[in-house]
Amino acid sequence: MIIYPAIDLKDNKCVRLYKGDFSKQEIFNTSPLNQAQKFEQHGFVNLHIVDLDRALDSSKSNLVSIKLIAEQTNLKIQVGGGMRTLKDIEEVLDLGVENIVMGTAAVTNIKLLEEVCIKFPNKISVGIDVRNGFLALRGWQEQTKLSVDDFVTTIKNLKIKSIIFTDIDKDGTKEGINLKETIRLANLSSIPVIASGGVANLNDVVQIKESKKIKGVIIGKAIYDKSINLEELAKI
Repeated sequence: MIIYPAIDLKDNKCVRLYKGDFSKQEIFNTSPLNQAQKFEQHGFVNLHIVDLDRALDSSKSNLVSIKLIAEQTNLKIQVGGGMRTLKDIEEVLDLGVENIVMGTAAVTNIKLLEEVCIKFPNKISVGIDVRNGFLALRGWQEQTKLSVDDFVTTIKNLKIKSIIFTDIDKDGTKEGINLKETIRLANLSSIPVIASGGVANLNDVVQIKESKKIKGVIIGKAIYDKSINLEELAKI
């Protein structure tokens, strides 16, 4: 199982949101590079980054911080947030990251998703952000009536690296992940599923690992507020 420590970037700082609410953000580190290096020093190999500014406004980004992390660490980085055009995707992949995560554009522009999966096979992950069983878009600000099952059926034959499943109502709450729904999603297709949102403690991580259905897990707030000890997490 792959463990992805998470860095959410806003104004080139590490922040965490509560249930995707931008008015409820907390700054945890003013140096994203320092935070990434800390993860690497503890033995982590992978890193999950979300560019929150770009997710809301395509004219803004945290590319400077992402480039620094890519250049000054050996971490395998996946980056999401605002990947809405082929240019956006190429721009971030050119920084030397492992893969990018498409969210809104994967849902609203299926032709683009098909195109980039052909051009960059297994370099594209799809972020499925869900509220009450239905997909949410544009930094979780727009709610759709598209069900998870219908969307997965649409994309299941594409050369997608992974599906990153986030239960928005769990994200940033530390109430535990929606394990049942994540496993159900993993059974819908052969695309590996990464769990995200709500991890509270090491027991949550162990449950995900023991399910043997989920490829990995993204952990944010529980690391930053020290509910999860990095040394113990690294051992898992």
